[in-house]
Amino acid sequence: MNHSAQRQSRTSRWNPWLPVTLSDATDLATASMMLATRDIPVFPCTPGGKQPLTTHGFHDASTDPATVRGWWQRWPEANIGMPTGAAAGVDVVDVDVHSSGNGFAAFERARSAGIADGWAWLVRTPSAGVHAYYLRGGVDEQRSWQVPSQHVDFRGDGGYIIVPPSTVAGRAYELIAVAQHRATPVDASALRAFLEPPRPSRPPASMPAVGSRPEKLADWVAARPEGARNHGLFWAACRMVEEGHSFDSTANLLGDAARSAGLSDREAMTTIRSAYRIASRLGATTVARPTAAAEAVSL
Repeated sequence: MNHSAQRQSRTSRWNPWLPVTLSDATDLATASMMLATRDIPVFPCTPGGKQPLTTHGFHDASTDPATVRGWWQRWPEANIGMPTGAAAGVDVVDVDVHSSGNGFAAFERARSAGIADGWAWLVRTPSAGVHAYYLRGGVDEQRSWQVPSQHVDFRGDGGYIIVPPSTVAGRAYELIAVAQHRATPVDASALRAFLEPPRPSRPPASMPAVGSRPEKLADWVAARPEGARNHGLFWAACRMVEEGHSFDSTANLLGDAARSAGLSDREAMTTIRSAYRIASRLGATTVARPTAAAEAVSL
């Protein structure tokens, strides 16, 4: 199957009415079959909880109607687990609510910045948080991650969620909105960099001297070994913005260098954007390297 066909098969499983009918299902067995018959894999979790009942957890998720029917005949009150990412065709941003804080402010900043504004539907979780669902629009892997300081998690490849009409502690997962705007995929790497930008504490060793030509910075970035590539690219991009170079010229020059060092296009552009966002907030400076203020800035 070519990439275009893969994208179509993933997104065609979901449409605006499916989350609505899923949320309104008469029982959990019916809801599980709604998903399985749409080629969306599911697996049973403990009644009123999130622990998988299958031996290998979400890895056992199935779209086979007989298998799914058998699970809910055995455990009729089982909650419905669904693997996220390419498996189900959706990624989920989990906005958590904890006693120490919640992720709503961080999510709103990301939404306002155009990074997380393309959700397809929203589900209120039993803890009063939100699951924002995004249709997976491409074939690139997007692994799950957590940013505990911002109370936001990402559920993509290698993760799973509990879906409506499941309940935890007597409270249901409840559909609260279906997008009236055009739903677009979420860039998980860009979202994570926005929530948790790189903050290296000191310039990398051997960095070119202040006032070095941009080409020398690019050569230095291209020579960074694995494990030092993002760190070096971030510092070089900060130097470029503090010396007055435009984003486009920096992206072209350092982006090529970063790819030569082994970074992907997405990794390189995410790091360069993060450097520009942080350094630009500080305004003009006479220091031709990231200042202490740049290192400490938080979003």
